[in-house]
Amino acid sequence: MGEFIKDRLPDVESYFDAEAVPLVGPGPWKSGPCHFHGSRDSLRVNVKSGGWVCMACGVKGGDVLAYHMQVNSMGFVEAARELGAYVDDGRRYGGKTTATTLSARDAMQVVAHELLVLFVVIADIRAGVIPTDTDWQRFLAGAGRVETLAREFVA
Repeated sequence: MGEFIKDRLPDVESYFDAEAVPLVGPGPWKSGPCHFHGSRDSLRVNVKSGGWVCMACGVKGGDVLAYHMQVNSMGFVEAARELGAYVDDGRRYGGKTTATTLSARDAMQVVAHELLVLFVVIADIRAGVIPTDTDWQRFLAGAGRVETLAREFVA
């Protein structure tokens, strides 16, 4: 049986930076691009609590786990595992902030998701659609995750 450990979630600013959501502005509420509808600065993120809301499309959540679940269309356990905040049978799953290895199955799920994103961007380019900066950042981040997993499993 697994266990969710909230304290193992990545810190808010590091998480959003790794997700190609650069946060700017003073105070605890910072602005960044909304990956849900493509705006450049309508997402507001509380860097202390992790709560977030898009002022344009209305999507919102209470922490980085909620964001990760929604932006990646994942369930709770899958997202918590990917972020390194889920322990299953004494094994902590890897994520962006840990060096723990993912199981082969979990790695393939990450690769499958990232490849889908990469294929969509490539298909858009072939169709003459120039990707937005946000799409390019997501493309590069996804390619980096696939490369990292490939190196880990080849070694």
